[in-house]
Amino acid sequence: MTRPTGFSKVKYQERILNELNNILRTQISDPRTKFVSLTHVELNKDNSVAKIYWNCFDFETKGDSQVAIEGMAGRLRSKLSQILKLRHTPELHFVYNSQDEDTQKIENLLKE
Repeated sequence: MTRPTGFSKVKYQERILNELNNILRTQISDPRTKFVSLTHVELNKDNSVAKIYWNCFDFETKGDSQVAIEGMAGRLRSKLSQILKLRHTPELHFVYNSQDEDTQKIENLLKE
């Protein structure tokens, strides 16, 4: 089992999300991740892979943010492992969540 005993999958996903957001805010000093927010976590069936959905409050820096966050995936996984004290920490895959950006585009179209 790759999640702490007594945790439901939903709780485990929430804990991963909270811890990763905390790591980004307190332990990472890369300015490219300043406006990054992790929004959702989905674990696969055996909890070996976690899809981490993220968005960026400054859409113009999305590309730089993506390069940064994907480049630090291993370091984030290592820090997460130390915090959760797990033998098997899920592999982290980052997926851009374009919901906010899509909403903004729709609003702009409606205004026109």
